[in-house]
Amino acid sequence: MIHTQMNPHQGGEPASSTLWGTGREPDGAVHRFTTGRDRALDHRLAWADLAASIAHARMLGRTGLVSREEAALLEKELRALYRQAAEGDLIIAPSCEDIHSHIEAVLTARLGEAGQRIHTGRSRNDQVLVALHIHARREIRQLAGRMRRLFRVLLRQARKHQDHLMPGYTHMQLAMPSSFGLWFGAWAEGLADDLLPLHAAYGMVDQNPLGTGAGYGSCFPLDRGLTTRLLGFRNMTVNPVYAQVSRYKAGAAVAAALAAVASTLSRLAMDVCLYSGENHRFFLLETGLTTGSSIMPHKKNPDVFELIRARCNRLGTLPAQLAAIATNLPTGYHRDYQLLKEVLLPAYDELGECLDTTARMVARLQVDPRCADNPLYEPMYAVDAVARLTLQGMPFRQAYGQVARSVREGSYRAGKALPHTHTGSIGAPGFGAIQEKWNRHYELFDFTRGETAIRQLTKDP
Repeated sequence: MIHTQMNPHQGGEPASSTLWGTGREPDGAVHRFTTGRDRALDHRLAWADLAASIAHARMLGRTGLVSREEAALLEKELRALYRQAAEGDLIIAPSCEDIHSHIEAVLTARLGEAGQRIHTGRSRNDQVLVALHIHARREIRQLAGRMRRLFRVLLRQARKHQDHLMPGYTHMQLAMPSSFGLWFGAWAEGLADDLLPLHAAYGMVDQNPLGTGAGYGSCFPLDRGLTTRLLGFRNMTVNPVYAQVSRYKAGAAVAAALAAVASTLSRLAMDVCLYSGENHRFFLLETGLTTGSSIMPHKKNPDVFELIRARCNRLGTLPAQLAAIATNLPTGYHRDYQLLKEVLLPAYDELGECLDTTARMVARLQVDPRCADNPLYEPMYAVDAVARLTLQGMPFRQAYGQVARSVREGSYRAGKALPHTHTGSIGAPGFGAIQEKWNRHYELFDFTRGETAIRQLTKDP
């Protein structure tokens, strides 16, 4: 908890509850309603807000908007608060509506007039927005790392089971021979492609909106290029009107990226739920990875995969949730935007947990290497029978008709499967190419720049 060191000219604990106070106390019920979940969610944003505030204080000192001495005092106190936030010890005072008002109140209590100068040249609008961007960069980096762990598990399982055949389906009907190698490899490549929308989202938030104020700039001679460099942003959101509009646009990009990853996990989970049942038994679940029934002693339910499926299906609605909040809002800031973080911030945690849990489950997923030997699956080799006749010189359409007649008449007998040799087939699943694709997509990110800048900015001189 923060123990404020009081300036002798100040009162007790941080007293300011709002940054927008006009001398009239708001109705209590109205205040609680408009504050919403800010106090609960803002602990996650505290470190990002403090990093941006350090950059802002340094810029104020460099431009002469505050004295160098005041800027140094502000930075010192902000770094101390940053350390508390990083350690999870920063608590928002009951008198403050959010982390932003709390930080300013603490600075004022400790530094007097110097603390009151921290808000020079900024609005809570761009203050919140820059914190959300800094926070999103780190969340995306962490999600990419979790995706990499799952990718490695999937590719390891794919290589292990490359030669174990598995029936393939279309329309939920028996189709053609596949393999467990192809199945695991499919989700690995899916994750590699999921990095692309995630990288697009990272590009949207890797822009500095600080200094755009309430959406119309400022009459103060701010150095926005300096804060952009100090915070390690690749770009600056230039137009202040667009900066407010971009709050939804950036959120929508993040939501779409998270939904794409969630879709991959949900469909993987559905396959395991389906193919681990008694009607297929392609996958074998350890007892410790399942739950039982209160009345059916034989049950081994895939509850973990079912919950991954349900949670990720819910995450798939993120773009629609954000659109429902922000669609058709006119230019400028609106309090509606406050609800965007109530949707997005918990979603980072939920997707991260689903990624970690999927990696643990897939690593222990067992397969039946002889499941395709069941006579029930002999019809799937009909495609190979057509190919065999075609390779012997018969036109494909004639070969197709001949095999189709044998199936209808009941005379079809499955022959030995032909070798599948083209890239991406059972015999040449292309795991190396999938790994190379992952590497190319992952290397698009430049996580180091932002993280290094924040580390340099927040360390003691």
